[in-house]
Amino acid sequence: MCLAIPVRIEEVLDEHNALAEIGGLRKSINISLLDGVQVGDYVILHVGCALQRLNPEEAERTLALLESLGQLEAARQAALEGQP
Repeated sequence: MCLAIPVRIEEVLDEHNALAEIGGLRKSINISLLDGVQVGDYVILHVGCALQRLNPEEAERTLALLESLGQLEAARQAALEGQP
């Protein structure tokens, strides 16, 4: 199963890396595929790479849906482990 999860950018480290917040934890992610990533942006994270930006409302809806389905913790764990 391929899983991608919305995460919020907490700190941009350099042009290729940022720290993202995932369920209260911070993880270094690769942002090389996106231009102009800024603190506060929501991105879709898959296997440690940011794939696209999301607007905050869409990100919150997706996180709420995952939580209501009981899948948010599994999604967070997969994102933290960088599993496909």
